[in-house]
Amino acid sequence: MAAPVGNAAFLLLLAACCCVATLACDPNGAKFGYVGSVGPDHWGGLSPNFTECAVGTNQSPIDIATARAVYNPALQPLHRDYTVANGTLVDNVVNLALRFDAGGGNVTVDGKQYRLKQMHWHSPSEHTINGQRFPVELHMVHASDDGNVTVVAMLYRFGRPDPFLAQLQDKLAALYAEGCDAEKGAPVPAGVVSLWPLRLRSHTYYRYVGSFTTPPCTENVVWSILAQVREMSVDQAAALTAPLEQDYRRNNRPTQPMNGRVVQVYRTAVP
Repeated sequence: MAAPVGNAAFLLLLAACCCVATLACDPNGAKFGYVGSVGPDHWGGLSPNFTECAVGTNQSPIDIATARAVYNPALQPLHRDYTVANGTLVDNVVNLALRFDAGGGNVTVDGKQYRLKQMHWHSPSEHTINGQRFPVELHMVHASDDGNVTVVAMLYRFGRPDPFLAQLQDKLAALYAEGCDAEKGAPVPAGVVSLWPLRLRSHTYYRYVGSFTTPPCTENVVWSILAQVREMSVDQAAALTAPLEQDYRRNNRPTQPMNGRVVQVYRTAVP
């Protein structure tokens, strides 16, 4: 289990992820992006708060080589207690997020309960499986009462419409419309959202300890990447990037060195 990130560090991270400006920035005004002089290769030198992006040894995302993943019989199923929750769509500049101010349910990881705080999407995916990159990746960010953070990630290919995103279709259109007026960046109430489509049982997932994939790249984040690749339509994927400025419509950080880390794998026991 990862060491506590700490409430102060977690709040700093949320502030960095929720900064609304022409470029994404940290609380001290350092800007970061995905291309050019503010791109991922330069993050570590853009602000003292971003140093871990360059010197951290447990960074995310990674490529998951399934042949080298180690089965761990001690891992438990991901118990996800999601039902319905009141959400707010936010344009974070670097991505679109669905925020749950009162919490969106819980996940239990290694016996510890974490509350769902927000979810956001990256396109294309940040994690890769055996070198394969997918069109979209969903990050569900959870925090425990003592400041630990865990992220459940889901990968998507193009195919049938995703029933979860179908609930947000009109709200995503409203967020896109804000880009044409002075209200760009204002949160859009999503109303009560059913999280049931996101709690399907996971027969296999990959577990490792890494970091957040945007500055300040804080480490000691426990990742669980579901092996089952889900589907969404091309139109749904486009709706997740349409409100973003052009330089943020490809918002994936390159995969990072493993530095000796081992990816563990959970599989449902076969009767």
